[in-house]
Amino acid sequence: MVDALVTLIVVLACLGALGVLAAARVVKQYERGVVFRLGRLRSDIRRPGFTMIAPFVDRLQKVNMQIVTMPVPGQEGITRDNVTVRVDAVVYFKVVDPAEAIIAVEDYRFAVSQMAQTSLRSIIGKSDLDDLLSNREKLNQGLELMIDSPAVGWGVHIDRVEIKDVSLPETMKRSMARQAEADRERRARVINADAELQASKKLAEAASQMADTPSALQLRLLQTVMAVAAEKNSTLVLPIPVELLRFLEKGQQEIPSAARTEGGAEGGAPAAGAAAAPEREAAPAQPAQPARQAMPTLTEREPEPHTVE
Repeated sequence: MVDALVTLIVVLACLGALGVLAAARVVKQYERGVVFRLGRLRSDIRRPGFTMIAPFVDRLQKVNMQIVTMPVPGQEGITRDNVTVRVDAVVYFKVVDPAEAIIAVEDYRFAVSQMAQTSLRSIIGKSDLDDLLSNREKLNQGLELMIDSPAVGWGVHIDRVEIKDVSLPETMKRSMARQAEADRERRARVINADAELQASKKLAEAASQMADTPSALQLRLLQTVMAVAAEKNSTLVLPIPVELLRFLEKGQQEIPSAARTEGGAEGGAPAAGAAAAPEREAAPAQPAQPARQAMPTLTEREPEPHTVE
């Protein structure tokens, strides 16, 4: 009788230990436990730590509360300005209501992924190519609102959405490269023309200043010669001022006029010489040709001498 009682106690102790083991659960710090008792949701959400459930009656389902990073596969679409692009993105979300995430939707991860893909295609069709390339912050906010609106009913909060990459066709890349090159060349030409205009204004001011002080031009010439000689060149180029050339040209024009004036004064008839000067200028004298000598005739020729033997 005692042996049977001891055996019963041992059996009950073993069954109790097995029941405790079956009812014991551990919820991690980043998780929450949702309990279903006979298929019905219990209102109490199990917090992190050790917890107990009724074995064979309750079922504990754990929900991860961490921020989930989900890549969105690349989606091809046509922008509003008729350019075919391929865009991929990444979505950051987390569960804020464990009960709704289990009850309201079958698989909240799959649902968020599909919603992100459809929203990304919608954004591509509503945007221009320039917005996709340069105005991504606005597009990210629009994507976040489009995904977060239905996700609120699933107990999921969309933390942020980022467009990761925009792939363009090769022909469009070459066209954009040519456009950028042409734009840079245009800006370079405008800057060069502006620099030439400013330099010309400064040179004009310098020229007017040197015109008032001719010695400044000579000093500038000497500075130029010193700058050229500082390079240790074997050939030295010395520029001649334009004023010197004009002075020499003017002197050459004054010499013939002075000579004509002196010739008229020596002839003794300045009035006649002055009157004849226009005629000479109007009709330049032709150089005198030597008179052609006439050939002697046969009768005029001297007889040839004859010798007598």
